Amino acid sequence: MGIFDKIFRQLGRGEPWGVHPDEHKRPASEAPIRTLPVPPLLYIPFSQHVGAAAEPIVHVGQKVLKGECLAVAKGTISAPVHASTSGEIIAIGPITAPHPSGLEIMAITLRSDMEDRWLPLEAIVDPLAAAPEVLARQVADAGIVGLGGATFPASVKLGLGRRSGIKTLILNGSECEPYLSCDDRLMRERADGVIRGAVLMRHATGAREVRIGIEDNKPEAIVAMRAAAAGVADVSICVVPARYPMGSDRQLIIELTGIEVPAEARAADVGVLVHNVGTAHAIHQAIDLGRPLVSRVMTLNGAALRQPGNYEVLIGTVVDDLIAFSGGMRNTPARLVMGGPMMGQVLPSPLVPVVKGCSGILALSAEEVAQGEPGPCIRCGSCTKACPVGLLPLEMNARIAAGALDGAVGLGLHDCIGCGCCAYVCPSHIPLVQAFNHAKGELAAQARIRQRNEATRKLAQARTERLEREAREKAEAAARRAAERKAQKARDAASAAPEQANSEGAPA
Repeated sequence: MGIFDKIFRQLGRGEPWGVHPDEHKRPASEAPIRTLPVPPLLYIPFSQHVGAAAEPIVHVGQKVLKGECLAVAKGTISAPVHASTSGEIIAIGPITAPHPSGLEIMAITLRSDMEDRWLPLEAIVDPLAAAPEVLARQVADAGIVGLGGATFPASVKLGLGRRSGIKTLILNGSECEPYLSCDDRLMRERADGVIRGAVLMRHATGAREVRIGIEDNKPEAIVAMRAAAAGVADVSICVVPARYPMGSDRQLIIELTGIEVPAEARAADVGVLVHNVGTAHAIHQAIDLGRPLVSRVMTLNGAALRQPGNYEVLIGTVVDDLIAFSGGMRNTPARLVMGGPMMGQVLPSPLVPVVKGCSGILALSAEEVAQGEPGPCIRCGSCTKACPVGLLPLEMNARIAAGALDGAVGLGLHDCIGCGCCAYVCPSHIPLVQAFNHAKGELAAQARIRQRNEATRKLAQARTERLEREAREKAEAAARRAAERKAQKARDAASAAPEQANSEGAPA
């Protein structure tokens, strides 16, 4: 362990870490979940998850039912996508991605018939008596991914937990990002489904216990979840301090178990698996009801909106339709964000679809996004104190500014979780997270170049070896042919000698 690790390991020792940003959760958090009506058009991307994009199995003009598979998983790390409602496939092609780049992604355009007719569903009759692999397969077929924002295929994590000998399954109900309250409302209104999902996930992973972490600023959710968990063996509701980024897997693991996950390890390596409460509810629906993931609860918030709240939204709904249903805008937002304000993605426009990992849409006013111009670092150390993983953001930023990316890596660049705490507390308004993300991108690009160069070197080496082998084989073949010719001449000479002797000894 290096000296910086010894000095700055804050977690689990009572030292302060993280930040306490203004919550801005009300009034959205106090509005019950409303269901968005079926929109006329849905745009369903093939890639809404970590890993390979799904492969389409439908064609333009095909009629589909709600829940019907539109694209199958491609490879081990992938997830299928399904029709969010019934209707007709009218296009398969590029649309604008819900990403700051505004680049195009491939998607299916579904025109609704406004009947919202479900495909016949197949649930598992007695899931707790079924093999864990059966449950994992049902989850995979339902296209469920991590709904906390990571979007890792849930079935892969369930299988990982089973193989790794998981002892503790943690459900993340902290929802520490400002403005967001969809998990809060889900736990308040659908606590039974969340607990049922936890029990099913415990069976699928082989975990011994379930711990559900909820921040202490959600008293109604805590009460509802405790009532739902009453009498359920080995499921406990754990209240944690409201502090950002408590929702980060590693921070929540330390808070609930006291275990620190090593920098180069995964949570499963220390016997812990973390899932979001929304993922648990989706798994309950997939296993007990046979429903694939075609909708999710998400927050609509921000001062530019007329009516903030939480909504159950069909995957593929255009953000503009969601905003219109909620009552529209008070004024033009200064920034439109998918996700939370700390780690969310700025959207190029409201004409992009809601995807599985979308926990919220924020329409922020100019006052909400106001920030001073960046200034020089005054080396106050605020960023170091706030960092939840004990890094030295000011030193990493200095190395990056000097082009010494390896030095930033040595200080723990790859351990940065991108939470934004350092930038939030920086009095000089230095865009630290952007610098770290840029450096990670540069390192990834350099790694790709090295891989490409190595591949080129291997190809050149293989070509040289092939040419040498072919030349060697030609030489050997030529030598064999020469030897065969020589041997043949010897045989011919040997067979000719008796004939010559006979002819010389014959009478004239």
